[in-house]
Amino acid sequence: MAALPLIVFDVNEILLDLETMEPVFARIFNDKSAMRLWFANFIMYSASLTVAGCYVPFTDIGAAVMKMLADTRGIRIDDADKQELTEKFSTLPPHGEVPGALRKLRAAGFRLFTLTDNLLEVQTRQLTHGGIVDLFERRFSADGVKHHKPSRQAYGYVEKELGAKPSEFCLIACHTWDTLGAVAAGWEAALIKRPGNDVLGVGPQPQVVGNDLDDVADQLIRRYGAKG
Repeated sequence: MAALPLIVFDVNEILLDLETMEPVFARIFNDKSAMRLWFANFIMYSASLTVAGCYVPFTDIGAAVMKMLADTRGIRIDDADKQELTEKFSTLPPHGEVPGALRKLRAAGFRLFTLTDNLLEVQTRQLTHGGIVDLFERRFSADGVKHHKPSRQAYGYVEKELGAKPSEFCLIACHTWDTLGAVAAGWEAALIKRPGNDVLGVGPQPQVVGNDLDDVADQLIRRYGAKG
């Protein structure tokens, strides 16, 4: 049996269903595509700030991007809207297959961790609300190293904390920018093709691609000859 990698999960969208926020964005912006536009800009400006050497907490970037998009459309977001969005983001439910797939990986002998750009307290609240917080051995935030993913420093932070080499890790995510960063850092990666996400045909490629976490879990168990 091959040595099992330490499995590290992104959190938003890969584990938790981001699409549950769409109705709130659609109401505020009168646009069904507003949530996806916000999230895409959120990630773009998070990466841009990191490349520019300017660390800003993830939640602050999200709020600033929201205001920027509202300003471009002449929309005012009031305090009640902000509170509703904060509450929704903190209580995203897990995708249906996630709890069972996580338990399957643990039963097969894999050790599970998280690494998200969210502040540690935010992801802890999310995972606790989703009933899956206890399935992870440790949870990490890019805030711990002040560099958002996909910077090399974010993945290196987890390596240092766990005392393991890059080749001992596998990232599971549904965003290609995240798997790109992990593979470039020397990790393996698995990409889940959540709605609106797919493989990018250039750059470092994930070793495993699946349609949901259950599919990826089965592939990893076969790949490493883990106990099923």
